[in-house]
Formats: sequence, C-alpha cells, structure tokens
Amino acid sequence: MINRLWILLCLLLTSYAVIAQSLPRQNGDTSGIRDGRLISAYVKGIKDKTDRLDQQLNKYTARALKKVQKQENNLRKKLAKKDSLKEATVFGNATERYKQLEHRLQNVKDIQQYIPAFDTIRTSVKFLQQNPQLAAVAKESGKVKETLSKVNGLGSRLEQAEEVKTFLKERKEYLKDQLQDLGFAKQIKKCTKQAHYYSEQLNEYRSLLKDHRKGERKAIQLLSKTKLFQNFMRKNSMLASLFRLPGDPDDPSSFGGAGGSFAGLQTRVQVNNFIQQQIGTSGQAQLQQNMQDAQSELNQLKEKLLKASRFGRGLEGADAEIPEGFKANDQKTKSFLKRLEIGTNIQSQKANTIFPTSSDIGLSIGYKLNDRSVIGIGLSYLVGWGQNIRHIKITHQGVGLRSFVDWKINGSLWLSGGYEMNYRREIRNIEQLKNYSAWQPSGLVGLNKVVSLKTKFFKKTKLQLLWDFLSYQQAPGTQTVVFRIGYNIR
Repeated sequence: MINRLWILLCLLLTSYAVIAQSLPRQNGDTSGIRDGRLISAYVKGIKDKTDRLDQQLNKYTARALKKVQKQENNLRKKLAKKDSLKEATVFGNATERYKQLEHRLQNVKDIQQYIPAFDTIRTSVKFLQQNPQLAAVAKESGKVKETLSKVNGLGSRLEQAEEVKTFLKERKEYLKDQLQDLGFAKQIKKCTKQAHYYSEQLNEYRSLLKDHRKGERKAIQLLSKTKLFQNFMRKNSMLASLFRLPGDPDDPSSFGGAGGSFAGLQTRVQVNNFIQQQIGTSGQAQLQQNMQDAQSELNQLKEKLLKASRFGRGLEGADAEIPEGFKANDQKTKSFLKRLEIGTNIQSQKANTIFPTSSDIGLSIGYKLNDRSVIGIGLSYLVGWGQNIRHIKITHQGVGLRSFVDWKINGSLWLSGGYEMNYRREIRNIEQLKNYSAWQPSGLVGLNKVVSLKTKFFKKTKLQLLWDFLSYQQAPGTQTVVFRIGYNIR
C-alpha cells in the first residue's frame, strides 16, 4: 500500500513539473538581472551622472542668460546715446520678456522632447523601482526612488534649457531685425555667438547621457535581454507615449491585435475626390503651389541636416545654426578634460665621443584652444644604453622641461614650435639638477605629420621633424635636426 502511494505521489509531481514547464512565464525571463551588486552600481552611477549634469546645466544656463542680459544692456546704452526713441521701442519690453521666460521655466514639469539615451535611463530606473525583487535591490528601494527623482529633475532641466535655447534664438533674430542697419553689427554678432554656443553646449550635455561606463553598459544589456523589461519599455518609454510601437497587443488600432480591422478606412481615390469637391478647380492651383512651397522647405531642411552632419553634429545638432561671419570653435563647448591631449614621443641618437647611445622619451599634455591649435607642456627623460651592443649599460643621461604650440596647416600637416630646457649630463644624484647653469635651452620649429596608424592604446601617430635654432650656441654641440615619433594616448 505504501509503495503504491509513493508511486502515485511521484507521478503527480512529475505531471505538475511537465505542466508548469509548458505554461508560459507571466513575468518573462528575469535571468541576468538578479545581480544585486551590478544593478546597485548601475543605480548609483545613474544618480551621480544625472545629478552632475543637472548642476552643470543649471550653472551654464544661468551664466548664459546673465551674459546675454549684459550684452543687451551694453547695446541698449549705446543705442540710447544714438537714438533714444529707437532704444525705447526696441528694448521697452525687454524686462517683461525675461520675466515671461522665468515664468515659463518655473512651470516646466517634465521633459517634452525625445532624447533616446535619456528615455533608456529613465525607463530602466522606473522599471527597477516597480520590480525591486527582480533586481535584488529591495533593501535599496529608497536609493532607486531617489535616483528616479534625480533623473526626472534632469529631464525638467533639459526642457528648461530647450526653452532658453528658443528664447535666445528669438532674441537674436529680433535684435538683428531691429538693429542690423544702425551700425551695431559687432554687438549683434556677440549675441549670435552666445545663442549658437548655448545650443552647442546643450547638445554636448545630451551626448554625455550616451557616454556609459562599462558597468552601466553591462547592466543595460542585461536588462534589454529580458522579456519583462522589453514589454515594460514598449508600454512605458517616452517613445511609447508619442505613439504605440508596432506589435503592441494593447494597441486597439494595431491591425494585428484583437479587433484590428481595415473596415471603414477610405481609399486614396475617395480622399482625392473629397478634396476636389471641397476646394474646387481654383483651389487646386493653390494647393499645388502650397505643395511646391512645402517641397522647397523640405529641401532647405535637407540641406540643413547635411550641413550639420558635415560639421559632425548629426541630427541632434541640426538646429544649431552656424552664425554668419564667424567660424565656430567646436572645442568651446567641451569640458576641460575632453580638450586635453596626452601624448608621448621618443627620439634616439647614436653614440659619439661624449654621449653613449641614448633615447629621449617624452610625455606631454596638450590643451586644444580650438580645432586648429594646441598648446602644452611636457617632461623628457634621456636614458643611455651604452656604447654598443657589446657594452650595454643603462644610465641616466638627462632630463628636460618642454613647452610647445601646434597649429594645423592643412589636413594632417601641422606647424610646430617649442621651447625646451634640457639637462644633458649623467645624473648621479638629484642635487645636480639644482645647478641651473648646466641646463641648455633649445628652440624648436618644424612640421608634424599625422599618419593613420592607430592601435588599441594610441589614438594618433605623429612624425615630427624639427630644427633646433639654438643648437649652434651649445657646448658641447647638440643635434640641429631633431626627428621624433609621437603617439597620442587620448
């Protein structure tokens, strides 16, 4: 009897397991997102990033508005001296316009523009808040809630920045229309530059949202592979709020969903007949003219997008108008660290009666003033290898301090100049370096050629041919022509 009950129990358990495996999973596959440490690090990283961007954007917007108001006040004073009536007409409502902008900024509640990277961040954090047990962060639900609040705050800040961008563009156009024939071209150009650089800086902040660290990328990849998150994204993302994504079973207008049908839709012939009945023969000519105007507008927009892509801004920077009369400095909107170039170079020389075979190894840090010029400083270390292959001996043959300026001539060719101080004696102790009279100056001028040789660690390879015009004054003599091979790490 006991054996029969045991066999029956085993059969029931086996049947239950088979049925359970055959049933669809309601929550989807959640494997891969139960790594609590990874998800917690992701939440913290998003919180820090959004908080930092929010503060930076807030400070930059405040500075930009203050600068524009100062420019307008200076312009107003100059116009008042020239034509007080015109000044009252042009700037009479300026204070009211800025108050209206402040009111609009205070009433911004949420982001209205669609930014793909921001959509992914906000939807993923919202998903973690609503499904803490899947992400194994139930104990840190407060941190997830705080992070979502930071993300929403950044969304509002981005929308405020969009309002400011529109305002600056409108003020620029208004002042240009009112004052372009009164001799204020220089002042208007400053306002134009400010509006342009604000738009470019806003695009730069948006691009930082896409700059994910390794842990963030891994977390997003794991989330994206789960069916549960895919369904959540389909129904709760910003894109879903704009329009239903194809294949959504909850979309009643979906032809593939329940109740979806082509019944009641008008054909193109019926629509054309209806238009002809409404506008008549005379209206058709006007409609055709409007279509031509629309086509012209589309062509202009296409040209604008192509122009933006040529300047490396893509679709996000397509509305960033290039002001007339000046060349935009694309480095101006980048952060300090992104404008730095870290590089290294090496120069070798054969042994002579005084110096052994040696290699001058340099490390430099350059700062991009703009797209065509770089200034920087560096250090060098002269290591000796001995007289020849049979007599190898590593010695400290000197050190150097460097400064340089690079200016782009054309394409991959750069003009370079620099001033260096070198200690070219074997170093046995640090006290020797305090003998300043032993340091020899070098004045270098020459060319840099950037070649397309990149590796995993080096981003740019440079061949440098330089002339040391101070070498003739040195005793003992140094190389007059210097050839260096340089590599940029970043």
